[in-house]
Amino acid sequence: MALHKSMFDEFGLGTIWVRRAPQPDEPAALAEPVTPDRSTAIPLNRAAAAELARTASSVPGHESTDALSALDAVLSAAQKNQGVVREAPMARSEPPESPTFDDIPWLDDIPAEARTEPETIDETANDIASLDWDVLAGRVSVCERCKLCERRTNAVFGVGDRDADWMLIGEAPGENEDKLGEPFVGQAGKLLDSMLHSVALSREDNVFIANVIKCRPPGNRNPEVDEVARCEPYLKRQVALVKPKLIVALGRFAAQSLLKTEASIASLRGRVHDYEGVPVIVTYHPAYLLRSLPDKAKAWADLCLAQATYRESLKVADGA
Repeated sequence: MALHKSMFDEFGLGTIWVRRAPQPDEPAALAEPVTPDRSTAIPLNRAAAAELARTASSVPGHESTDALSALDAVLSAAQKNQGVVREAPMARSEPPESPTFDDIPWLDDIPAEARTEPETIDETANDIASLDWDVLAGRVSVCERCKLCERRTNAVFGVGDRDADWMLIGEAPGENEDKLGEPFVGQAGKLLDSMLHSVALSREDNVFIANVIKCRPPGNRNPEVDEVARCEPYLKRQVALVKPKLIVALGRFAAQSLLKTEASIASLRGRVHDYEGVPVIVTYHPAYLLRSLPDKAKAWADLCLAQATYRESLKVADGA
């Protein structure tokens, strides 16, 4: 069906939507585009109206001579021939609503869990703070809170008396500890056992041993700040469950992590500190003492201070 160009121009439906000057045989009102509306009268010259009515009468089901109805019929028939489906061609549509989060097409492939805020360290720490011994140990064994889990052989939870008065806290597992899943093994572990025996203690009786970090850092490097932050809730819960009367921090890193300081171990030794309301004594790590034998005498002095502090805490507890 052929459509005369003047029919589209008559209703402002030409392909170029620009302001133009009136043509010789055209009303001045049609110099700019017009959006048809059934509530608005649209001027038609006699020839265009007659041609439009004749064309519409040939479309099945459209015998009306109304100008707008005729235009609907003509355009629908033309677009149908081209495989185009028109939806309410003469109806005036409202502007679309602002898209919601789920309406944005380029986010459709993003998993739902990725659209929410990740679980924060504090939220998980609150959960860990309520765990009992067995559940806590199981949680540590499968922990993936930091990237250290990717290379570990075993997470090192800790060993000893869970009702101990003394709690010894080291830095992080080494190679041997990672293989066996137990803190302070090998030569450093043997030296620690000797240190404990010198003050009538053992790792099986009245002592619990743990580390600040539960997984071995690659190459035995110092743990990173983020790794310490993500592992700290486990240690806090261990301290809360043991309820020790004394903590001995073994080595510079353990002391700095517990006491939230960057002070040297030399400046931290010889004084009583505090962690979560528990007195803390700082001494050298057994692995360091294996390399620096003269400092064993200083470590002995630290153990004597620890023993005196422990006795004092017992007096305070008895007085209370």
